[in-house]
Amino acid sequence: MMKYLSLLHDKSSPLCEKNYESTVTLPSCSSVGVTYKIVRLSFRRRMELARRVLELARKYEYHEAGQGMEDSIEAHILSCEIDGLYLQWGLAEIAGLSVDGMAITPELLVERGPEPLAREIVDAIKRECGLTEDERKN
Repeated sequence: MMKYLSLLHDKSSPLCEKNYESTVTLPSCSSVGVTYKIVRLSFRRRMELARRVLELARKYEYHEAGQGMEDSIEAHILSCEIDGLYLQWGLAEIAGLSVDGMAITPELLVERGPEPLAREIVDAIKRECGLTEDERKN
């Protein structure tokens, strides 16, 4: 009988297939009856997100370090843009909500949806990405 270092090759052990869900569905705390589905982080999605956020994050840090009112306003705008990227990148679906009679999409949520729900979803996406509290503030 051949012995393997990995259980993947051991024909004597029972095979148990595991299904990995690439999304997670969460109930909204800010909007009763609404659920949303966000994506889980994968190797490729981490790279994609990092590429999309990197330039805006650099600009944000530059303006956040500034002393003037203009820098403060620019930093706030960049922070909102970064949150919008997270939302569009990580939100797969929203159920139980429409906006002006239209099925809600990430773009519509950003444009005309309830801000507390958008912020809640962004925070959930950042938690799913494993960001710390300080990183989530940006």
